[in-house]
Amino acid sequence: MPADSPHTQLAPSMWIARFAHLVPRGARVLDVAAGSGRHARFFAARGCRVLAVDRDAAALAAAHVPGVDARTADLESGEWPLADQRFDAIVVVNYLHRPLFPHLLAALAPDGTLLYETFADGNEAYGRPQNPAFLLMPGELSTLARERLTVVAFEQGKVDEHGRVAVVQRLAAVGTGRAWPPLLTGG
Repeated sequence: MPADSPHTQLAPSMWIARFAHLVPRGARVLDVAAGSGRHARFFAARGCRVLAVDRDAAALAAAHVPGVDARTADLESGEWPLADQRFDAIVVVNYLHRPLFPHLLAALAPDGTLLYETFADGNEAYGRPQNPAFLLMPGELSTLARERLTVVAFEQGKVDEHGRVAVVQRLAAVGTGRAWPPLLTGG
């Protein structure tokens, strides 16, 4: 994996950092496909209790810091390993496995926060991933969220970040149990 890969960077995604204020201090956060745990460490530093899950035990080893429980699990085979657990926030970055959508929504507390950012249709012109199974269709995240959540922010389109052009979708949404309206900036 190249040193400048999004999976090896230590800084959180700009999108996740922008909407992190929707996740209160002390919240229980699930970092899905956490990789080396950049978002797990970010939320732990903000006073959250984080479960970082990834199938790559070697990458996940970097996530072992105070406030982070790292668990090796393959989320794409077998039963959903977190069926009995609820989270105040779920964070997913650069990962897509559509069969997980119902599990993620069920694991989110009624007033919880979903922060999601991954590649979308059109990315194949700029690099990996190129397989349509790993690219969101136009509007797919907002459609998914509208079924159970209130969308705070949604973006889709071409970005140039860290010298890499990609096509992405980004979602920040809260459960309908959340007091409305949410604070749009972390002030």
